[in-house]
Amino acid sequence: MKQKTEVKGLTRSEVVAVIAIVFLIVGYQTAVFINKAALSAIAAKRESPDTVYVIDPALAQRLLGEVASEHSPGLEYSGDWSPAGKSSDRKISSPPEHPGNGPVSGITIRKLAASRAIISGNASISARSSAKVSPSGRSSAKVAPSGRPASDAELFRFDPNKVSVEDLCRLGFSQRQAESIDAYRLKGGRFRRKSDFAKSYVVSDEMFARLEPYIDIPLLDLNLADSAAFDALPGVGGYFASRMVRYRNELRGYSTPLQLLEIRKFDSTKYELVRDLVCVNPSTVRPYPLWTLPEDSLRLHPYISLRVAHGIVIFRENNPREAWSVDALLDAGIIDPTCAEKLRSCILSPP
Repeated sequence: MKQKTEVKGLTRSEVVAVIAIVFLIVGYQTAVFINKAALSAIAAKRESPDTVYVIDPALAQRLLGEVASEHSPGLEYSGDWSPAGKSSDRKISSPPEHPGNGPVSGITIRKLAASRAIISGNASISARSSAKVSPSGRSSAKVAPSGRPASDAELFRFDPNKVSVEDLCRLGFSQRQAESIDAYRLKGGRFRRKSDFAKSYVVSDEMFARLEPYIDIPLLDLNLADSAAFDALPGVGGYFASRMVRYRNELRGYSTPLQLLEIRKFDSTKYELVRDLVCVNPSTVRPYPLWTLPEDSLRLHPYISLRVAHGIVIFRENNPREAWSVDALLDAGIIDPTCAEKLRSCILSPP
């Protein structure tokens, strides 16, 4: 009778199965390692920071052919370098004729680390990669065409959502950069926060650091905004936009942005998304006429029940005007502490 061969307590078939499993595990780990290494190599090449050159325009014209021969044939340049002084967009492999013959002294040309080069007529060359960049590499790859030198640029307060192309150029952006920002706005783009403006690919870190103190993006006034403006806020949407307008009508105007939290299902998470984007301008608030409204109007307010509305009217009829106050209503037992706290947060008409 045949007996199964055993190795250290295992049959031959079990040994083969164990070996097969080991090979599968090792093979899988090896494949994962190779995949990660390949992705890292691709990302490193794709997301390498762009190199910026700053050289004399005439020298740039003379060296244009050398840059083309040294780097990839797909490079392009643009700028006011045509013989007639007009803007042109040509392949860098076919540079324009130029009169520059000066010596190349004291200038170091570093390796061009981009797939496109943009050469502008303000004594600078800047390059950026035209490939798609992942979020992790976006900060290092954001190098925009150079604008005016910082020494020539002006500084003044501006709203990036409304500033003109001309004024963007005054701030230091090139014509192409300014038109790029304008094109983004025309397509419906909006800068809600200063950080949104910083994310624009034509706004370099240096440019943003210089302009940040002068960026003035008005907050959305809760008492002037319409449903469409509310809908455009992050995390709001059409449903809550309509509820925000409806609750404003019930309150007869917001007195503080915190009143948004009183809207059903408008929780603190949603409030944090808009807290720094909205405001209540005191000049646009209509004080609530607590001391003059009749009973049937008072009871329509979210803080005032039918019983409280009746008690306020009786209190007004039986007390002198100088004694009218929220604290007096609380002491008289007409309102409870919660109602008193809410009414204190409202901007009320004087007695």
